[in-house]
Amino acid sequence: MANGQAGAIGERIRSVGDWIGARFPISSMWREHLSEYWAPKNFNFWYYFGSLALLMLVMQIVTGIFLTMNYKPSADEAFASVEYIMRDVPWGWLIRYMHAVGASFFFIVVYLHMFRGLMYGSYRKPRELVWILGMLIYLALMAEAFMGYLLPWGQMSYWGAQVIVSLFGAIPVIGDGLSEWIRGDYYISDITLNRFFSFHVIAVPLVLLALVVMHILALHEVGSNNPDGVEIKKHKDETGKPLDGIAFHPYYTVKDLVGVAVFAILFSAVVFFAPEFFGLFLEHANFEPADPLKTPEHIAPVWYFTPFYAILRAIPSKIGGVTLMGLAIVVLFLLPWLDRSPVRSIRYKGWIFRTAIAVFAVSFLALGYLGLKEASPTYVLLARIFTFLYFAFFVLMPFYSRWDKPKPAPDRVTYHHE
Repeated sequence: MANGQAGAIGERIRSVGDWIGARFPISSMWREHLSEYWAPKNFNFWYYFGSLALLMLVMQIVTGIFLTMNYKPSADEAFASVEYIMRDVPWGWLIRYMHAVGASFFFIVVYLHMFRGLMYGSYRKPRELVWILGMLIYLALMAEAFMGYLLPWGQMSYWGAQVIVSLFGAIPVIGDGLSEWIRGDYYISDITLNRFFSFHVIAVPLVLLALVVMHILALHEVGSNNPDGVEIKKHKDETGKPLDGIAFHPYYTVKDLVGVAVFAILFSAVVFFAPEFFGLFLEHANFEPADPLKTPEHIAPVWYFTPFYAILRAIPSKIGGVTLMGLAIVVLFLLPWLDRSPVRSIRYKGWIFRTAIAVFAVSFLALGYLGLKEASPTYVLLARIFTFLYFAFFVLMPFYSRWDKPKPAPDRVTYHHE
């Protein structure tokens, strides 16, 4: 009797599935993007960060939805509404900390994901569009983070936004009008807060989701890169399956779950025990309500913007600093056409490229640290040195990538313990 009921229920579920499948391509999408998407067999630790970035995007959207239920986008009520969420809303403190700490973890994951692309040449042909879409995602994330940073309406939120928006005024001809349009007023005010709130919760997330979908579709069209930088599509069996490929599901979905578990432990440790993280994730000045008449002693953007802020301050001229700061991001878009090496992966590139990417990584981290510090003569000098090294990595790449003496890349994927 019980078996008959179970069989009848199973038959109904299958019939519902068949009905949906006849009207929506769910099974073909499952096959194309999961069960029959052939990924290289030799993914390593560095390939966790793409799926972790997607996880963080989902978490930020979900926690953001719950926060908007109690948040008031008003200059008179914004700060108090955040305090209300923290103190009176059931589990509101946890949701707020998950969202605030999640923003920093999101950028950590994205920076590591981008660095993996640099190391293994994931921007090289035929993945130029995948890289460009990824960079557009990065720009959208920066816009999303900047606008969300104003919403708590704390001291650092207010004055940080004041400084950043004023930078647009340095753009010739359109600068003043652009700054006024961004603020919606002649100064940071209630109108600005409402404007940033609408962009943060509706406009930018829609753009971000569209770019993420395009990024994944473009990736699955050309196939994933791998630590060897070789194309697995060159060697296929009689069924068309790459000899060095395995199905993304279940093999990499299970592997990614391990990464998610470790990541969740680290994320939870910060959320529950150190949500401020020494003033980097939540600045101490932001626990005070915004006061247009009281300027904080030291104004600095949140840590994930500080490398570019240090570049800005390294140049005496405001227009020069803004230009160089913009170029620091634009030059990343040009990577697919700057690298002239015959091999993709750092595993087979020579000592010149390895040294260059190490210097670049150190420069970026050093600029991030200097951006947090006051603009003393020593720190400004160091910022100029590291800014020069940052741009040298890109400007000289067409030359040192050709002069480098790479090792022969294998024809098939190899396995390394990393």
